[in-house]
Amino acid sequence: MMFSKKGKMKKEFDEQFITLMKETKSEWHQAQSIEDYLNDYDLDAVAKRKMAESIHFYLYKEARIRNVILK
Repeated sequence: MMFSKKGKMKKEFDEQFITLMKETKSEWHQAQSIEDYLNDYDLDAVAKRKMAESIHFYLYKEARIRNVILK
C-alpha cells in the first residue's frame, strides 16, 4: 500500500526524461547544421555543438542505466 505510487512516479519521470532527450537531440542536430553552414572555423559554434553532443550522450547513457524505453 505504501509503494503504490512508485510505478506511477517512475512512468511520469520517464516521460519527462524522454522529452528532455528529444529536446537535446534536436538542439544537437541544430548545432550541427549551424556548424555545417558556417564558411569559416568558428570556435563558438564548435563548442556549442560539442556541448550539446555531450549532454545528449550523457542522457543516452543514463537512459540505458534506468532502462527507459523510447517510443
